[in-house]
Amino acid sequence: MPCLNEAETVETCVRKTIGFFEEKGIDGEVVIADNGSTDGSQQLARDAGARVVPVIDKGYGNALMGGISAARGRYVAMGDADDSYDFTTLGPFLDELRDGADLVMGNRFKGGIADGAMPPLHRYLGNPVLSFVGRLFFRSKIGDFHCGLRAFDKEAIMRLGLQTGGMEFASEMVVKATLQGYDIREVPTTLSPDGRSRAPHLNTWRDGWRHLRFLMLYSPRWLFLIPGLVFMTVGLLAGIALSTGPVTVGEIAFDVDTLVGAGAALVIGFQAVLFALLTKVYAMQEGFLPHDRRVQKIIDWWSLERGLLLGGVLAVAGLAGLVASLLHWRVNSFGELDPRESLRIVVPAATALVMSLQAVFASLFVSILGIRRRQHPPVIDPAEEAAGVVDAAARRVARAEADEKAEQAGKAEKAEKVEARENAARHKDG
Repeated sequence: MPCLNEAETVETCVRKTIGFFEEKGIDGEVVIADNGSTDGSQQLARDAGARVVPVIDKGYGNALMGGISAARGRYVAMGDADDSYDFTTLGPFLDELRDGADLVMGNRFKGGIADGAMPPLHRYLGNPVLSFVGRLFFRSKIGDFHCGLRAFDKEAIMRLGLQTGGMEFASEMVVKATLQGYDIREVPTTLSPDGRSRAPHLNTWRDGWRHLRFLMLYSPRWLFLIPGLVFMTVGLLAGIALSTGPVTVGEIAFDVDTLVGAGAALVIGFQAVLFALLTKVYAMQEGFLPHDRRVQKIIDWWSLERGLLLGGVLAVAGLAGLVASLLHWRVNSFGELDPRESLRIVVPAATALVMSLQAVFASLFVSILGIRRRQHPPVIDPAEEAAGVVDAAARRVARAEADEKAEQAGKAEKAEKVEARENAARHKDG
């Protein structure tokens, strides 16, 4: 349980949980991850039977990770220490974990939200929208992304390398577990009004934005690729239509001004698509996102040479357009031109030149990432090297044992010879 000045409720939460352990015969503990309480919450928790773990770094996520790391059990359940969740109902969570689940989420919308337990803005807008975005972006089946009561296999969650320190930690756990293909299940959970007299730590707009920001940053497809493709499609179609003359839709006429906007949309869209690819490559290499075979195929195909060739083709097209515009100007004796005619040549040419540079720079950057990925490959696999060290040590021990046995055998043989000579001498004297 993360805790920051929960003196009014932490003791109740601890006693309920310990009572649940005793009733169900569960070998468990209650860990209070204290994030700097100044109201005596720590001692109240200890008196109730909990183990208090101080977490220096501020934030909901930091407190939880500190508590999870300190937990000694195979399974870990997390929940707020404000008495809004009933910890005596953890049985179904534990049953699902024992059945093989990696992460078991509570679902407050299926279990019930009591009157006054959740602000209407959170209940009807914030949580449903953010959960929908999470399901859309990451193909998750979870209906309540931000339920504070959940349980999981500690080892599995620690492998995810969770890093966020704020409220978005709740989203990060679900997103990363989904991307790694974990077995995630839901259990209906009831949310009750918390037992505190003060306002909650949650900030509606700030924490809502942090959740949304995290979901977008972890999905280059929705952040860059899809918007980029939309911009490129609109810009390309509009550019083609307007390059030969004005287009009239009803009483509205689209001309060179719209052509300029179409060129800008095409450039922006192309840049966004390139950003999607670059972000995906970097995130895969750093372990932020799992390996994607489709992206790997694109990377393998898109060599530096192909990128330079694409950029060269676009550059040639752009330069040809500029030459055509100069010829057009020459025909008019280098005098004043009609913008509606000249811009139909200049805008596509300039757009092609800009896109050529984008393609070249992106190709160079992908190649740089490739160099970083391939440089200095290990000559010997670390596991093989470790096995070699162990084998060498075993051989030294075996040789030492053999030498010791040989030495003992030599001593025994020498003793036998001495004993034989002594017996021969006694026999002679006799």
